[in-house]
Amino acid sequence: MIIHIVNISNNELPKYETLLSAGMDLRAYLEDPIVLKPLQRVLVKTGLFISLKPGYEAQVRPRSGLAFKKGISVLNSPGTIDSDYRGEVGVILINHGRESFTVRNGDRIAQLVFTPVVRVEF
Repeated sequence: MIIHIVNISNNELPKYETLLSAGMDLRAYLEDPIVLKPLQRVLVKTGLFISLKPGYEAQVRPRSGLAFKKGISVLNSPGTIDSDYRGEVGVILINHGRESFTVRNGDRIAQLVFTPVVRVEF
């Protein structure tokens, strides 16, 4: 499937790191680093705008390495990007760790997974 994307950041486009990866890494797009204190949350911009076809969503999920090593997670995991959303992709990070964590431009902060959506009626 082809996804239309606009990248206003100075980072590379998301890509699969291995042949069987389910998600593509999202990178922070920042002018200045952000220090995330324990239990603090912040919205981190990516500089990416995507256009999905109806019947699909993009899910923003935590990176397991950041979660395990530093206690950094995506607060509303998974975050859903609906097919009609055209704003900038942002990632709500939270620091569950005991130490402050610094997010810098270009850091891999989350992953993006694309999935079909089933519509139902009640």
